[in-house]
Order: sequence, then structure tokens, then C-alpha cells
Amino acid sequence: MKNEEQKKHPKVIEPGTLVLTIVTAALGAAIGMQLILTLGITANTAIIGALLAMIIARIPVTLFRKFRSIHRQNIIQTSISSATFGAANSLLIPIGIPFIFGKPELILPMLIGAALAMFVDGFLLYKLFDSKIFPASGTWPDGRATAESILAGDQGGKRAGLLGVGIAGGVVGSILGIPMSAFGVAFIGNMWALAMFGIGLLIKGYSTTLFGVDLKDSYIPHGLMIGAGLVALIQVSLVIFKKNGNSSSDQAAVTKSEKDTSRTLVQGLILYVIIAVILAVVSGLITHMSMGMFIGFIVFAAFAAYLHELIVGISAMHSGWFPAFAVALITLIIGLLIGFPPVALALLVGFSAATGPAFADMGYDLKAGYILRGNGKDQAFEQEGRRQQLIAAMIAFAVAVVVVLLTYKSYFAQNLVPPVDKVYVATIEAGVSGNVATELFLWAIPGALLQLLGGSKRQLGILFATGMLLTYPEAGWAVLAGLLIRAAVLKWKGTSSESSMSILAAGFIAGDALYSFFSSVFSLKK
Repeated sequence: MKNEEQKKHPKVIEPGTLVLTIVTAALGAAIGMQLILTLGITANTAIIGALLAMIIARIPVTLFRKFRSIHRQNIIQTSISSATFGAANSLLIPIGIPFIFGKPELILPMLIGAALAMFVDGFLLYKLFDSKIFPASGTWPDGRATAESILAGDQGGKRAGLLGVGIAGGVVGSILGIPMSAFGVAFIGNMWALAMFGIGLLIKGYSTTLFGVDLKDSYIPHGLMIGAGLVALIQVSLVIFKKNGNSSSDQAAVTKSEKDTSRTLVQGLILYVIIAVILAVVSGLITHMSMGMFIGFIVFAAFAAYLHELIVGISAMHSGWFPAFAVALITLIIGLLIGFPPVALALLVGFSAATGPAFADMGYDLKAGYILRGNGKDQAFEQEGRRQQLIAAMIAFAVAVVVVLLTYKSYFAQNLVPPVDKVYVATIEAGVSGNVATELFLWAIPGALLQLLGGSKRQLGILFATGMLLTYPEAGWAVLAGLLIRAAVLKWKGTSSESSMSILAAGFIAGDALYSFFSSVFSLKK
């Protein structure tokens, strides 16, 4: 049975699978919207989707037995997680901005632009997955945690035992206030990148004590990310367009060639330009600006969305965290400095916020599938599996659009909007001074240098800036503690211990995700 499954991947369009895909997508969209509106965050529902499929597979009815297939379970987790992040982060956050801004007539144009950006977001990661920029061998912590959970449910044995210990540890640690996802990712991610991430978290958390400056009221972290992000874009370009010096091992390590990758990136930029034009035209923005300013807005909006996507994807791949809110705020600040009118700024930050989350989540989903399909050993099966996951994600995105379209008016009528939207609108109304530009420029320099020092594989600048943009010092301690334990175990047991540490780490992340999800739902009921 299992060998037969390996030869032919399940199809999303199979009636039973399609129905469950749509149902779980609607569930994920509803959960994501409720969480982002009331708590300001979005929980990872991938493991919830996998568990739901496992439970259904054990119902003693012939129709449900096919969901014992780990690949069908993977389709379901792809659907629910895509809809969760799509509805909450990619759609509801953007359309909440014009509502708070007092421009309800811009809600539907913003929804159109955000929806198009979301679909492009997921598609581009699908095309870029297993390239030199976003290799399948990358960490993608949430994806690995989901895959290990599904495998443990399917295989049992030692793997299930280790995962169970990890999940229990993740739940208990989370109850005690320990960021177990941060602790777990330290066991599987790039040690240099995560060390900088942890240091950035600690510096941000204790900046007042250490330096007498509260970085929460400063644009230093934003400047660091601007510098690191621009260098990262140059590094991406150099990796892609490098004609010589690629070893055969480098070529064999990924399945997407430099030519395919460069073509995808160019297509992505063109698509973002088209979406920016559509957004500007349907919103009537063209009537608010001169032609020169209008063209400048289109170019900047497309470039900002493009860079935002890459930064969020790189952060998510290495650390499991992505500073989507903060990077969108950087886009807004630069837009203010350029001098775009307020209405244009509202659309700009909404468009930027719509890109990134679906991109990162697709990376997690494809990583889970990559592990479940045997880490690329059967490339035909791997490619077919990715296509089915893409179809599942696109269906989930469509469901998310419908759910948001049907429900946003009832939420807005109660003045329920994502909390981060209030920050964006307040920033537009307050504006920024010339001193902000100087601060951004000065701190972009060390951010650029750090990214240059680490190179494209370590991403030191991006991860350090990510830590500096988050206010969560406990996660910094958890990351550094995890790295120290990992180093000690490797020195004691050698590389043979990496597999067990990986499963435990997946358990910690899964346990943290489960605790976060159920505690969020419980607090909502309260």
C-alpha cells in the first residue's frame, strides 16, 4: 500500500479530499481572522490540520480510510495553514487600513490588490522552492515540525516517542512562559544566523538597561533592516546571475537552476508592477497625483513588496519568525520620506503587508511535503507533490477571499480591526521628520556591513535586524540556551545525535504551536 502511494501522489481534486480541503480552509480562515482581530497574532494551524486528518482517518468508515495517507494529510495541513495566514495577514490587515483611515470606498480596491498579491506570493515561493535562495534543505522550522508530527502518527516507534517527549516539553515549557519554538529552532537552524537573531532579541529587550535608550521608540532597528535587506537583494542577484565558479555539488544540491530562478524573480517583479497599477487605477489613486509621482509610486510599491517578500522569506526559512508587520512599517516610513500623499501611503502599506506571510507559509508547507515525500529521492513524485500542494494552497486562498468578503463588514461594524492597522494609520497621520531619514541612513550602514560579513548563506544582518524589530527578550534567551545545549550535545555525541535533536526540536515547536492555538481559542471564548 505504502509503495503504491509512493508511485502515485493523491490528487486534491479527488471528491473527498477536495471537500475536506475546502472545509478546513474555511475553518482556517475563520480562526485566523478571529485571532488577528482579538489578539493581534496568527497561530500556525498546520499541525491542527494534520491532526484533524489523522482523526478523520481513524473513523471506521471506508470513505475516511484514505486519509491515513500522509500525503493527503499534508494536503489538508497545506490548506488550513494557507487559509489562516492568507485571510488574516494577507487580506484582513490590508483592508483594515483604509477603514481606520476613513476611506471605506478603498476597502474593495485594497482587497483586490491584496488578494492578487497573496496568490502571486504563494506561486512565487512554489517556483523558488529548492533554489539557491530558498533551498529545500533549508531549516523552515514549522514545516519540519509538521512533517515530524505526521510521520510520528504514521510510523509510531522511537520517532513517535521522541516527538511525544518534545511535544510534552513544548506544552509544559509554553505554560511556564518559555518560548519553546525559539528554543526548538536552535536545534535545527543555522547556528550563526540564530546566534545573531538571539543577540538582536536581547539587545532590543534590554536596550534601556544596557544603553539608556529604549529601542522601541527608535528607528535604529528599521535602519538595520533597510541596510541588511538591500545587501541581501544584491546577494540574491549575485547568486542567481553568477555565471562561473559553481561547483557540481552546488548544482546537485538544488533542483532549480539559476536560469529558472532569475526568470521567476523577474516575472515576480513584473507581476507586482502589474498589481500595483491595478490597485492604483481601481482605487482612483491616479487622480490624486501627478504622472511623475504616480509612476514613482508604482515603481516603489512593486519594489518594496518584492523586497518585503524576500526578507520575510529569508527570516522564516532560517528562524521560523518573520517580521512582516515591521518590514511593512519600514516601507511606510520610506514612503512618508519620499512624500507620497496620505491615501497613497495607506494603499502602499496595505500592499506591502499583503506580501510575505503567504510566501513564508508556502515555504513551511513545501518543506513539510519535501520531508514526507522522502527528501527529494524520487524527483517525479516530489514535483507532483509540490504541484498538489500548490493547488491546495490556491484553493485555500480563494476560500479565504470569500470568507473575508462575506464577514469583514460585520467585524468593521463592531470596530474590530487588526491592532497593527492602528499603528500604520497613526504613523501616516503623525508623519516623520528629517531626523528619521538621517537615523535610518546611519544605521543602514552597520546592517549592510553585517549582512555582507555573513554572506548569503548565514544571513547575519537580516536575522540580527529581525531580532531587533521584535520585542521578545525571553525568546532571545531561549535561542541562545538552545544553541549552547546543541553545541554541547554535538561535542559529546557527535553528528549521530542530529536526527534525534531534530525530532525533539520539531516536538518543541509543535507543542508550542498547539499550546498557542488552544490557549488563544480558550481566551477568545472567555
